[in-house]
Amino acid sequence: MQNDTLSRLRNGEALNLSQQIKMILLLAIPAILSQISSTAMQYIDASMVGSLGAQASASIGLVSSTTWMFGGVSFAIITGFTVQVAHAIGAKDFVRARNIMKQGFLFGEGFALVLAMVGAGISSFLPGWLGGTPEILQNAFLYFLVFALFLPFQQLNYLATGMLQASGNMKVPSLLNILMCILDVFFNMFFIFYLDLGVMGASIGTGCSQLVVSLLMCGFLFFKSEFLHLRKEEKFHWDKEIFSQALRIGLPVGLDRLVTSSAYVAFTRIVSPLGTIAIAANSFGITAESLCYMPGYGVQSAAITLIGQSIGAKRKDLTFRLGVLTTFLGTGLMTCSALFMYFGSPLMMHLLSPDAQIVALGVQILRIEAFAEPMYGASIVVAGVLQGAGDTLSSSLMNLVSMWCVRIPLAAILAGTYGLPGVWFAMALELNVRGILFLIRLFRRKWMRKLA
Repeated sequence: MQNDTLSRLRNGEALNLSQQIKMILLLAIPAILSQISSTAMQYIDASMVGSLGAQASASIGLVSSTTWMFGGVSFAIITGFTVQVAHAIGAKDFVRARNIMKQGFLFGEGFALVLAMVGAGISSFLPGWLGGTPEILQNAFLYFLVFALFLPFQQLNYLATGMLQASGNMKVPSLLNILMCILDVFFNMFFIFYLDLGVMGASIGTGCSQLVVSLLMCGFLFFKSEFLHLRKEEKFHWDKEIFSQALRIGLPVGLDRLVTSSAYVAFTRIVSPLGTIAIAANSFGITAESLCYMPGYGVQSAAITLIGQSIGAKRKDLTFRLGVLTTFLGTGLMTCSALFMYFGSPLMMHLLSPDAQIVALGVQILRIEAFAEPMYGASIVVAGVLQGAGDTLSSSLMNLVSMWCVRIPLAAILAGTYGLPGVWFAMALELNVRGILFLIRLFRRKWMRKLA
């Protein structure tokens, strides 16, 4: 059904408002389910490790911002290829789309292998650099080391998921990511409890589930995908134009992820002196919040596909309207998430930790953050619109300004007086500022210059 609707978009056929909304929902719902399943894995890790005590939780919380940095940069480096695949499919140039895909896999996996070696090399020093207390350093080191070693399989998953979504196939990535969530439960139980590996077992369990699902995802992409499955008669050739375009699109996204992730590392450094309870509550609070913003990232995936294929098909009549509709949908869903976060925060925190102090502090910070979710949703979806259009530099600059000029300075000022709630107030204020900046960019329409 969704490919039929997308084929009408590619063929230049008229689509009324109800058909446009239906197309967005057909793409967004599977992507949202996929994002939720990914977040559920974080819940599984956090709750299983949380049963081992506050120190075990804090050891993961200490390095979590750095795992996001590595994962984010890995994802960003392939964005230039997935966006070009969407453009090529929108233009119905399927041979070029497959060559872009091959080039993306070669470059993306090579980069992930280098990043994995860097991560493994710094793993023993990282917890100390982040200001961890002595009792959590060893577990934090082991958790990050295992994460780094499994990074190439995480990258395979990013690549295959991104290529399938760019082609309009949201269903298969959604189903396989739900499978990954289920596998994570069994692998974690085996490694954390049966083999008694504790914190390191959580990282091994997650890595093994990513390994299995990434191979299944690649198998479907290479042999079953409607537009992207490999053909024997098509030989791979390195195209400098594809690579330069991928760098033009991907480097700003990489800068964006690096800026955002480094800000999270700085954020963790601000939180670390507040003590083990604050570190654990901060980590669990971020995990709990992530469930609430996953609908926004699901709609973002739909926006990237729709805008990318609209640009490729030269659909000037639809591009801006689809950008606005996806933004309204994402913001509306995140407003509902904000209500759930505010009233459901006690339940969310109790699921993650049995420690009463961690739960009480976690509830307090989540209720502060609830007031930022609608505008955060706007920024997430508009970033997808800009990414689909290939306008990635503006997104990076707006994140740079909001993170480093608002969040980090304000968090550093408030931490000493108000503790963790003050730090999270700074984050909530910054997310509202970010949402406003992204909405201004959307409605000024400069991101549509490719259709001029």
